[in-house]
Amino acid sequence: MKSIIQSLKGTRDFYPEAMAVRNWLYQNLAQVSASFGYQEYDGPFLESIDLYAAKSGEELVKEQSFVFPDRGGDLITLRPELTLSLARMIAQRQRQLVFPLRWWSFGPFWRYERPQKGRTREFFQWNADLIGVDNPEADAENIALIASFFQRVGLTPDDVVILVNNRRLLDNQLQNAGISLEQKPAVSRWIDRRDKLSSTDWELYGGEIGLSPSQITAMKSMLGNQNLWQQSEELVRLFAAAGPMGITPYLRYDPGIVRGLDYYTGTVFEAQESRGDIRRAILGGGRYDNLVADVGGDPLPGIGFAMGDVVISLILESKKLIPANVGAYPAPVLVTVFDQQRLPASIVLAAALRQAGINTNLYPEMAKLPKQFKFADRLGIRLAAVIGPDEEAQGLVTIKNLSDGTQVTLPTDQAPATIQKMLAR
Repeated sequence: MKSIIQSLKGTRDFYPEAMAVRNWLYQNLAQVSASFGYQEYDGPFLESIDLYAAKSGEELVKEQSFVFPDRGGDLITLRPELTLSLARMIAQRQRQLVFPLRWWSFGPFWRYERPQKGRTREFFQWNADLIGVDNPEADAENIALIASFFQRVGLTPDDVVILVNNRRLLDNQLQNAGISLEQKPAVSRWIDRRDKLSSTDWELYGGEIGLSPSQITAMKSMLGNQNLWQQSEELVRLFAAAGPMGITPYLRYDPGIVRGLDYYTGTVFEAQESRGDIRRAILGGGRYDNLVADVGGDPLPGIGFAMGDVVISLILESKKLIPANVGAYPAPVLVTVFDQQRLPASIVLAAALRQAGINTNLYPEMAKLPKQFKFADRLGIRLAAVIGPDEEAQGLVTIKNLSDGTQVTLPTDQAPATIQKMLAR
């Protein structure tokens, strides 16, 4: 047998059923984003690696990005995230935009990851950002967008939780423990990996990055203090605003949430499954108040998040929250072709049904009617229209219900209205 060339590692083929789920997810994201006044946008799929090198962190740039030279020798990358593209776009037209702005996007991204459950190298991602406001209430509203999406697709606070922390609060704790500014990125990554390593390995790793035993003890104490958020005015205001927004059941303070990207300055958060076997974050985000200035614009605060489609799809599938009719064949009617002589009449009927707003499949070749009915049944098509010699001679068409075998014969010009009534049942 001939060998079939396989798809690239970490990519996915979107057959119609999978594409239907992706479109269903997109439609829900679009509707919930619009309900908060967010406008859809997108950026280029290719960017200069220099855009990410200064602010995203060494791991993203050196280990996770697909980087290659263009023909002029400049290093470019398939976009691994969108926030820096957003900052660049805002900086380019900062004088023309109306602030505060709410923008959202859903598109493809690439990271050079080790493919495993919940993680691929190519994925689609929902991004939503609120730019131009610097207060905890804006942070709460951005998080409320996430909770609203969870509610929309049927995920309850028993299913998912949004874990919240604050980078300024964390920085104060690091400073109190005598951890230098230079150590801060490494320590943040160390904290972020707490749940990925055993307790022993995690403490050994802390020693490897230069932490003393007393500093490790101080960090363990911090990570176990569930009331630490009360020392942050920002978090106190955020949780206070969450109440009237109706999202408190989804929220929980977690001192271990730090987020790996270097550009976060205040509130940070992740959403995770509350119960189940998927251990990866559903989404992550936070406040970034320096990015627009860092790419050449005037200082401008922002808060935003990103959610990949892989983990959320796995969770929705596992909880059977994707509607059963997602992926249903889009044309509920098949116009059959009785023979070559009747082909023009079938073409005219199919065109009339489409003109009436009925999605219609016209069988594309000569075949016996049982074969055409079988084709329709396998696709889930509900009705078949037949114009045979007798029907054509009298200007009639027979409409067959493929689920129960019943049929009705009527004038061709009555077919659109009758089919619409049959489909509405």
